[in-house]
Formats: sequence, structure tokens, C-alpha cells
Amino acid sequence: MEQAPATRVPAKKTAAKKAATKKAAAKKAAAKKAAAKKAAVAKRVPAKKSATATAAAVGGQAAAEAPRVAGKTESHTALVRRARRINRELAEVYPYAHPELDFENPFQLLVATVLSAQTTDLRVNQTTPTLFARYPTPEDLSAANPEEVEEILRPCGFFRAKTKSVTGLSKGLVEQFGGEVPGRLEDLVKLPGVGRKTAFVVLGNAFGRPGITVDTHFQRLVRRWRWTAETDPDKIEAAVGALFPRTDWTDLSHHVIWHGRRICHARKPACGACPIAPLCPAYGEGETDPEKAKKLLKYEKGGFPGQRLKPPQSYLDAGGRPAPPLGAVPGA
Repeated sequence: MEQAPATRVPAKKTAAKKAATKKAAAKKAAAKKAAAKKAAVAKRVPAKKSATATAAAVGGQAAAEAPRVAGKTESHTALVRRARRINRELAEVYPYAHPELDFENPFQLLVATVLSAQTTDLRVNQTTPTLFARYPTPEDLSAANPEEVEEILRPCGFFRAKTKSVTGLSKGLVEQFGGEVPGRLEDLVKLPGVGRKTAFVVLGNAFGRPGITVDTHFQRLVRRWRWTAETDPDKIEAAVGALFPRTDWTDLSHHVIWHGRRICHARKPACGACPIAPLCPAYGEGETDPEKAKKLLKYEKGGFPGQRLKPPQSYLDAGGRPAPPLGAVPGA
């Protein structure tokens, strides 16, 4: 009977030892899980730093880290702030942004904008000097021989359809508005070949009335930046317009379109040379290496010519080069 207590002691020690072992194993597993989580976070950090470092080096815009844009989780207030900051940054990059169609009056801008569909502004600018020299007014163009107009517009592509549009809108101006281009949206869109995009180009740049120009570049970039997921031009116009004051609309259009033509290209955007990389949720869709990205730029500061044969003086003062006229010998 005196040895009974001694036989119970090893049982208590065994239970305590098992508990200690179990606790140690749980602690080890927790430490292992924490280490794995830390390693996973570490893998994501370089990508953020890379985007920031690239933009700071190329665009001169330092930032603490890449944007935390998570699509649906971004609040409307945060979206407005980010969108307006992007516009401010682009305004510093392109302080001389302007419409890239040559024009001297509202009529020339209206015709040139209609002709720019499915071709480049440069091609239009190389073509319209001949057109306007021969038909300087709506009265002249409305009474023109269609075959002669077609021959002039041939370099612009779809020249037969475009001839019908420009002669038709000229006739509409003469018959409905006394040969003057109206300064109201509801009047402009009544003319043949004139939609909201064309109307806003004319209103914003010939009459100083704010408007958003939703061309292919604009559509591409605002979706990349997640300003909107809309695909219909009218809905894009409404969604983006709600993010900015009306007074910003015309210049905003220039900034976005210029950026789309020069840096944020359709097939291969130059992400590594983009000044707004820290604000872009689509960073990485294009070339991220800074040196390789620089080779993709089509940029005035790199000596590239613009679209206009007769650009504004501010553009020339900033180092921009005018485009060559049609038929010019390269390098001449």
C-alpha cells in the first residue's frame, strides 16, 4: 500500500509532457504559418517598388508606393481624387496640348474632324490645305463637283462616304444656319456625319464651350485607369464627365488623347516610361523596363514631329516639331 502513490507519479509526468509537446508543436506550426505569410508579402513588395521607382525616374513623380486600386473596392471619392490627380500630372507633361487638326475657323475644324474618322489627324492635315484652298466656304463646298472632292479626299480613306458627309453638312449649314457653324450641340448633331464626338471637338476648340471628346484613345485609357467600365461612348462621356468640373472637360480630352498617342499605346503601352505609373491600376500591361519603354515613346521631347503642319506657337516653344506636308521628301 505504501508504494501506490509512487506508481501514480509517472502518469502525471507523462500527461504534462504530452501537453508540453502538443503546445510546442502548435507554436511551431503558428511560427511556420507566419513565416510563409511574410514571405508571400515580400514577393509582392518589389513589384510595387518597381512601379514607383520607374515612374519617379522617368516622369519625375515620386510616390511612396503604387496605387492600391482594387477595382470595385475603390470608393467614389477615392476614384475622383485619383482621376483628377492623373489629369493634373498629364497637364504638367503636356502643357502645350491642343487639338491636332489644322484649322483657321469653325467650318474648317468641323470638316477636318469629320474627315479624321478612321484615319490619322496628320493625314487629314496633309489633305485639307488643298480642299480649303479650292472650297473655302460652306457655299463653295456644298456646290462642289463630288468627283473633284473625292479625288482630293482620296488620301483620307473612305473618300466617297466622306465626300457625301462634308458636302452634305456644308449644304445643311447653308440651308439651316445661313452658312455659319452653330455653337450648340443640338444644332451640330443635326448635320450629316456629325455626332457628339465631332460636335464636342468643335464646341470646345472653336467656341470655348466645354466638352469631352470620346475617341478611341480616350475610351482605351479611361478603361485602363478604371475610371469607368462602360464601352458605349455616350455612357463613357457621362461617367467621366461626372468625375471632373465642366471647365476641365476640353483640356482633359486633350491630355488623355495625347497620352494615348504618345505613351499609353493600344498594343504595347510604355509602362516603364509612364509619368503616371504610380496612379495606374493597369501598370504592367506593357513594357516595364525603362530603357525598352523609352524606345516605344512617340514624344515631342524626343524630337518626334506632331500631327499639325501649323501647330500653335506654344507647341513650337516647347520643342515640338510640325508635321511634314503631303509628298515631302523625308529628311529634306
